[in-house]
Amino acid sequence: MDALHWDHPLGEPLRDPAVVAAFTGWNDAASAASSALGFVGTRLKASPLARIDAEEFYDYQVTRPQVDLAGPGPHTLTWPDVEISVARVPDGPRDLLLVAGAEPSLRWRAFCGLVLDVAEQVGATMVVTLGALLADVPHTRPVRLTGLSSAAELIAGMDLREPSYQGPTGIVGVLHHLAAERGMQAVSLWAPSSHYAAGVTNAKASLALGRALERVTGVDAGAVGLEGPALAFEKQVSRAVDSDPRLRSLVEQLERAADEEPPPDPSSLPSGDELARELERFLREQDRGDTPE
Repeated sequence: MDALHWDHPLGEPLRDPAVVAAFTGWNDAASAASSALGFVGTRLKASPLARIDAEEFYDYQVTRPQVDLAGPGPHTLTWPDVEISVARVPDGPRDLLLVAGAEPSLRWRAFCGLVLDVAEQVGATMVVTLGALLADVPHTRPVRLTGLSSAAELIAGMDLREPSYQGPTGIVGVLHHLAAERGMQAVSLWAPSSHYAAGVTNAKASLALGRALERVTGVDAGAVGLEGPALAFEKQVSRAVDSDPRLRSLVEQLERAADEEPPPDPSSLPSGDELARELERFLREQDRGDTPE
């Protein structure tokens, strides 16, 4: 079975296109990367081009199809296909090919091969992957990205942290590596997201990813439009932090560490998982209009 389905003809050739990919799941802490890509697609009015069929690449007990039984009908069943869309940018230096979906469960090399085959067919020579990870960083400080590139000049002057991680990787790590093996310019951008606010979409991290994407590709993707949601995110989490002395103590220690003071003693920090649950409870109560205990 051919897993790649072309839903619409490409039409006019793309201008020096760059592929931008983000996947929900392991690579997408606080939904920061997928939200950034979704925002870019909406701002640039991206149109569907193709999709990768889920049947060959997903374990449906891990990534389940979604049903919508609300209302009188018609009811819908949505499979976790990976969507490939085109953003034409007439006033920019290049067009973009956007790849979005859930991280696949199976056959990662074959999956990435399909994505890169499409990239080559439309003339792309650059692949940019977006990711987000949970980290001991305060939500009140600027987001400093980690980045790497097969072409150092693409990220020169961007004040990115150099990666030092060793361990399991996600689909964006595999896609980056295989793109570089094919001789493409491969750039990987990762945003740290506050571990104690993992249950809240981190628009501040999405903003940092969007701005970095603009720098790398030269395309004005309208990242400035994320400034409002980023500020709202910071205010929302700050309200929750101020309501809980333990959370406030944790954030203050992380702020001191971020300001280049000696890092806090991990043994003195409250449990991140426990505090994250408390913060999520607080935010749910705020949404319902309840008064926190």
